[in-house]
Amino acid sequence: MSDSIKRFITCHIPVFICNFKCHYCYISQLKVDHSQGIKPFYANPKQIANDLSVERLGGICYFNLCADGETLMHPDIVNLVYSLTKAGHYSDIITNGILTEKLLDITKQLNDEQKSRLFIKFSFHWLELQRLNLMQKFVDNVNIIKNAKISYSIEITPSDELIPYIDEIKSFSLKEFGALPHITVARNEATEDIELLSKYSKEDYKKIWQVFDSPLFNFKISLFNERRKEFCYAGVQSLEINLKTGDYYQCYRGDKLGNLIDYKKPIKFRAIGKCRLPHCFNGHAFLAFGNIRELNTPTYADERNRECINGDNWLQPQVMNFFQTKTSDFDKDFSFAKKALIYIHNFSRKILMKIKPRIRRKK
Repeated sequence: MSDSIKRFITCHIPVFICNFKCHYCYISQLKVDHSQGIKPFYANPKQIANDLSVERLGGICYFNLCADGETLMHPDIVNLVYSLTKAGHYSDIITNGILTEKLLDITKQLNDEQKSRLFIKFSFHWLELQRLNLMQKFVDNVNIIKNAKISYSIEITPSDELIPYIDEIKSFSLKEFGALPHITVARNEATEDIELLSKYSKEDYKKIWQVFDSPLFNFKISLFNERRKEFCYAGVQSLEINLKTGDYYQCYRGDKLGNLIDYKKPIKFRAIGKCRLPHCFNGHAFLAFGNIRELNTPTYADERNRECINGDNWLQPQVMNFFQTKTSDFDKDFSFAKKALIYIHNFSRKILMKIKPRIRRKK
């Protein structure tokens, strides 16, 4: 029987520096304190995996590991992936694909069963790779992962500056990777509404980048600037964890639910209900895995796999099957009464947040 996902868990890896300087990087748009460098996890990887065991989380989960900088620069990242996959979970690593030794460490330290639970998302930064003369190293490192029978995907952030190179990128990718890269959506997190990072309208931007025929792009652009009004199960079917502090949250702008350091306490789950973001810019994961149940979405496998010219797939069979499941497949919908209680809780919280500053001023 194939594994099924219980929860999607996105983890902040405390790395605040990078070996690339991409002009469209959404982190560079914010006031991130790069002087922080690299910070340790709140606990060692083995303890983190114990804190996040299959038993404690109620089932097999998928861990998304991503940093403000280059994820693989963290000294404990390989050990963390080792511990999570050994515990029975699935994991990914978001990387620019240049740190060869770290990728080799992954292939050497993980056994075949652990490799079958791992997914590497290579961010294909075309202009930086050209500027730094690292294109061949990137290709070689993708092949290291491919030859180790580890699932992977190659993804481009579609910036306006890349438009003149579209045909060249397509030709290169078909030759070196056997398929076109997937396309994400560039966003401007320095704006209140997290707007499109482009001089083009959404429709024109869509027409330009549709030539890659990427299901990832097609779904992400359909969600962009569309405020979600449906009931969202983030906080139950997904969590956000800060691995520097151990704090965990419902979602990016959700409530803090607890801290993993309190290992004697059960992990708390509470649905956010109403989304607090201008739009679900990472809905390609949260929504594809089922956080909003009435939405008809592609599977995560649809968004990440490519079938190559020679018939190979970027995703290995076990990850392919796992990515086709949804967190909503096996849990019942909340009752009307339960949803109403969550909405009431959120309304009370909103009122309390408004009056708290007044109370402090009176003091």
